[in-house]
Amino acid sequence: MVLDNLKAYNIILASQSPRRQELLKGLNIDFTTEVRSVEEVYPDTLAPKDVPIFLSELKASVFNELADNDLIITSDTVVINQGNVLGKPSSREEAYEMIASLSANTHQVVTGVTIKTKQEVRSFASTTEVTFCALTDDEINFYIDQYKPFDKAGAYGIQEWIGYIGISEIKGSYFNVMGLPVQPLYQALKNI
Repeated sequence: MVLDNLKAYNIILASQSPRRQELLKGLNIDFTTEVRSVEEVYPDTLAPKDVPIFLSELKASVFNELADNDLIITSDTVVINQGNVLGKPSSREEAYEMIASLSANTHQVVTGVTIKTKQEVRSFASTTEVTFCALTDDEINFYIDQYKPFDKAGAYGIQEWIGYIGISEIKGSYFNVMGLPVQPLYQALKNI
């Protein structure tokens, strides 16, 4: 392990997302997963860019009885399109509306990350700009029917077919769009 400072910690990724688990494994960090139920709601008055940090801190807050060596990592990703937060779609129709609104547009993907130990809580956010080319109705419908993107913010996964054919430009971290900004997370973990 490159991060020798983490050897003393019991690292817990509080996410059931297979993408986040895959990305954290890519850092060669030993960890377990544990998810605790929390209602992901936020105040309407919150600025869209602040929503992911608020939600990642909310997810961390339910881990209130930590051992001295526990280190919790929580994360939340939202898509911000034209000032609106796009979470996970609740229906096929909502998924279609979300993807159609991203077509021929640039949006921001913001991921909030919280690292919590018994001694402290640190949070940060990472933002990536993503531009989609114009998508046809057939392309949107094919993607929704084949990939069922109901567990993804903004109703799409960059690593799936729609990302291959639809994304014309990206400014920032690709991994952030997948759900975990691994480079800034690595830097934050170096300083624990």
